[in-house]
Amino acid sequence: MHTKKLSASSYSNTAPLVWSFIYGQNKGKYELILDTAPSRSAQLLSQNKVDVALVPVIAYQEIKDVKLIPDVCVGAKKTIGSVVLVTKDMDLTEVKKVSLDASSKTSVALTKIVFREFLGFEPKWEKLEPNPDAMLSSADCALIIGDPALKLPRNLKKFDLAELWHKFTGHGFIFAMWMTRLAKCEIDFKSARDEGLLHLDQIVANYKEDIGLSTDEFMQYLKNIAYSVDDSMYDGLKLYFKLAKNHRLIDQNKPPVFVGT
Repeated sequence: MHTKKLSASSYSNTAPLVWSFIYGQNKGKYELILDTAPSRSAQLLSQNKVDVALVPVIAYQEIKDVKLIPDVCVGAKKTIGSVVLVTKDMDLTEVKKVSLDASSKTSVALTKIVFREFLGFEPKWEKLEPNPDAMLSSADCALIIGDPALKLPRNLKKFDLAELWHKFTGHGFIFAMWMTRLAKCEIDFKSARDEGLLHLDQIVANYKEDIGLSTDEFMQYLKNIAYSVDDSMYDGLKLYFKLAKNHRLIDQNKPPVFVGT
């Protein structure tokens, strides 16, 4: 029997969704591939090298015949904490050049929507490896995602992208969802998520030394992330796709289709 292959980012914000597959009830049942870049999971899914992947949502518009696993996500009702624009001491309205972390297309597209649609102007763009010092030496503003965003110096000025999205749209935001080309998916990702959320103490202990936050700060960060999709977040997803298409950041805007529908 074919062992299903899964892929996900190894960032701490995905840990509650993958904990069950590494340590819990799903341990050993599936092959799990982890990579620091969320875009890597999208690549593996698009090449049919995995059966299911936790993928930045914009990849839904780019990968042929892919469907969404319902109700499970990495998202935010108002703030996310680990997808941020940073400047040395400058408001976004003053920014002339933005250095983009290219490891997540969803966040890159969201950044461009924020500037074009909400702030009403277009800065210059460049793509660099996710190194805040190098990025801010080359540009006024940098997009930093994942665990590197949690390690940023406190003297930098930070703008939470989910918070900006909510400010201008009133909606929550979905950054990543499980996706598959399978017609049916017997893996219970909701139960896996719920099991992971019961083990936040262990997740914090596993990541704490690398992240550099206090136990309380790290716990609060994980509790602030939305791992279930509510109506506001789903409406936000549809609006995000619409705006991405309007600004030619994606070639099509296909409506969300879920496995089993």
